[in-house]
Amino acid sequence: MNTAAALLAAALWVGPGPSAVRSRAGLPLRAHRGREAAAGRPRRGEGPLAVAATLDVFAVCLQAGMAVSTAAAATAPSAPPQLAAVLRRAADLLALGADPAVAWSIPPDHSAGAPGVHIDALLRLARRSASSGSALARGVAELADQSRQDAAHAATAAAERAGVLIAGPLGLCFLPAFVCLGIVPVVAGLAGDVLQSGLL
Repeated sequence: MNTAAALLAAALWVGPGPSAVRSRAGLPLRAHRGREAAAGRPRRGEGPLAVAATLDVFAVCLQAGMAVSTAAAATAPSAPPQLAAVLRRAADLLALGADPAVAWSIPPDHSAGAPGVHIDALLRLARRSASSGSALARGVAELADQSRQDAAHAATAAAERAGVLIAGPLGLCFLPAFVCLGIVPVVAGLAGDVLQSGLL
């Protein structure tokens, strides 16, 4: 009887649903929903195409006629962290009236890496555009295409590496099975025939 009562109490505690249980336990429902939303939402700047998408947004903002500082500030919130820091820094310096060569210089805390290559190219492109007056939007769009192609090449190379790496264990499993099921019965059958014929 005590076990049945304990199970009934547990079912009533859990039964009404997660929100009622949380309210009974004293957990705020709003905070839990925020944690669930944060857990289900991908973090900013994840994925190999994040830099390309950010550069596309920056190019579209420039093509729409925005000032460079405004376009950089509008693009920074959705950018990967490293690129967002560069765009925010350039937008702030340009808004304060700094020279574009200084605003688009390489920041001291900039680290090289896979996205760093495209960030360095963006900084060079922006400095060259500011000094020569060439169209920055077209160059940023081309840089986004290059970033997308690099991501596609990296994905292809990773898939080819995976194919090579999977062939080793597959061979180690397949070869003994082939020997046991294909070669051993043939050799045993031939050996039986040879021994019965009296040749040995």
